[in-house]
Amino acid sequence: MTDRFTFSIAATDGAARTGTIAMKRGEIRTPAFMPVGTAATVKAMRPAEVRATGADIILGNTYHLMLRPTAERMARLGGLHNFMGWDRPILTDSGGYQVMSLSALTKQSEEGVAFKSHLDGSRHMLTPERSMEIQRLLGSDIVMAFDECPPNGVDAKRAEASMDRSMRWAARSRAGFDAGGEHAERSALFGIQQGSLDETLRARSAAALTDIGFDGYAIGGLAVGEGQEAMFGVLDFAPAQLPADKPRYLMGVGKPDDLVGAVARGVDMFDCVLPTRSGRNGQAFTWDGPVNIRNAKHAEDMGPLDASCACPVCTTWSRAYLHHLVRSGEMLGAMLMTQHNLHFYQDLMQGMRDAIAAGRFTSFQSDFDARYKR
Repeated sequence: MTDRFTFSIAATDGAARTGTIAMKRGEIRTPAFMPVGTAATVKAMRPAEVRATGADIILGNTYHLMLRPTAERMARLGGLHNFMGWDRPILTDSGGYQVMSLSALTKQSEEGVAFKSHLDGSRHMLTPERSMEIQRLLGSDIVMAFDECPPNGVDAKRAEASMDRSMRWAARSRAGFDAGGEHAERSALFGIQQGSLDETLRARSAAALTDIGFDGYAIGGLAVGEGQEAMFGVLDFAPAQLPADKPRYLMGVGKPDDLVGAVARGVDMFDCVLPTRSGRNGQAFTWDGPVNIRNAKHAEDMGPLDASCACPVCTTWSRAYLHHLVRSGEMLGAMLMTQHNLHFYQDLMQGMRDAIAAGRFTSFQSDFDARYKR
């Protein structure tokens, strides 16, 4: 039987690395992109279709699921995997980012975050211990520690205080996870590095997390409006501050060129709503850059969405048909655009894995950037 959680690195090329995370529900090839299944569904996609894109793992959202249908109901129904029909690994976020992004409805303290539901105004309290309990009830395979994610642009004093609190919450998350019995014996716990854009604060955060000990480490507090240049500036040092023998997960990222640049800097895992949200809104990602299928120039274009893509959408339907569906508001348009985008993201990850294994990642990155940004 597969161990609870193992991470092996098969090859490196500069800071870029490719490997495998092995868990009881299956292997995760890295670098990995996790489609986001916020409310127990990757929007506009069936689980088998998500798997067919090449996805090894998906992400579920603690905040939304704790409110509806509730974690307790999910547990009574057999857990998140059984509920949504996905039999491979699921990572759940801690709920902290979603709670704190609704700042008008929240009150933070050392205990946790008190908030009102955006659905019905009901009052809730989310703490490190409660976050661990919810993720256990959901049956998550990779559990995220509860942290505080400050907004972009906070001053140094606020960034330091937020990071220090996140490290105290990380220790409480570790204790709460370890008390989870059978779930803790078959699942993994990731800590989250904080520290805004400050290298010294991030080094302190990494040291604190390493002392506590986690199965993997996330780089949090980015993709909050700082821009790609600033994000890459942090990624020039943050991944190397974390244990080299553990997976590194950049939360909430991102655009295709963000992924390539982050892999070049040593990141192993990603998640983002962008491919699904963009698909529902008529934007496709292609090897030649983004395409707005609503544009009138596609109305009579019988070519594929992406001539370099072998997904079912590109090998079956034309840009003209997709343009018609999206402009007509047909739900099939959102479904097909989403399907293509998820295929593109997984093809991109596979391309990077192959390039790293072959020792040609620098060439891959150069060729990708020249074509995608053209």
